[in-house]
Amino acid sequence: MDDLTYTLRQLCQRNRDGSHNAQADRMRSLSLAARQLREAGFRQMKASSLKGKHVQALLERWQGEGLSSGTIKNRLSHLRWWAEKIGKVGILPADNTQLGVAERRYVTNISKAQELGTGLEQITDVHVRMSLQLQAAFGLRREEAIKFQASYADRGDHIALKGSWTKGGRERTVPITTTEQRDALHAAHHLAGTGSLIPANKTYIQQRHVYDGQCKAAGLSHMHGLRHQYAQSRYETLTGWPVPAAGGPPVRTLSDTQRTQDTAARQIISRELGHERLQVTSIYLGSRPCQSA
Repeated sequence: MDDLTYTLRQLCQRNRDGSHNAQADRMRSLSLAARQLREAGFRQMKASSLKGKHVQALLERWQGEGLSSGTIKNRLSHLRWWAEKIGKVGILPADNTQLGVAERRYVTNISKAQELGTGLEQITDVHVRMSLQLQAAFGLRREEAIKFQASYADRGDHIALKGSWTKGGRERTVPITTTEQRDALHAAHHLAGTGSLIPANKTYIQQRHVYDGQCKAAGLSHMHGLRHQYAQSRYETLTGWPVPAAGGPPVRTLSDTQRTQDTAARQIISRELGHERLQVTSIYLGSRPCQSA
């Protein structure tokens, strides 16, 4: 193992930011960057050696390979993390457009919302079933729903999610506004007590494999659609009309007052889903007013 890969691994081990998946993705991305820098002729590097010329070399290679702007942006986010941890934040501009990387367009008017339906009855693992119910009730990601601890999360009128459960390590809260949510929390309390939805004899990875296997056997695939369903239901509650992706009014037909409501609802839903950028809500809800419908 070369010095750069070794010192990057040490950096990752000392700074375990984010969920298990986020840490693994970061390590894979940085290991790839180390190999590509070595192939570009930078052979005497350590993690602390990162400079602008190294970022530029990687960026030129990725663009030359025809990678999507989304993939490049993800890799740049890992380089920013690297730069931050070695005290060289200024190496990369905060705005990707300054690096010639186009902003991603999050426009869709095709609904990917999904409900559990009768498939839940075919889930035999009680912890997996509970995780799925929490995903549907609160719009949680898979990892969040598996690591969920009702005894910690339940704050009466909202749930609180630990950074160690979430993507990017960002803590967040989700309001409790329906009886279905309260019922799901009550069931989670009863099942897990003070623990998580990972059985005592299993690790997170082992339980994730059980989750995936159970969902596949029950014909429940792409359960990220439960987040879409949560977002769309929440939008209709907040605005009074369905989302564009589910047959609601095209954004170009909204009045100024309705557009204000639309933006406010998207901001709320973006926070509840754990996203930092408002435009990401277009994936779940359909086009935003500033985009063509």
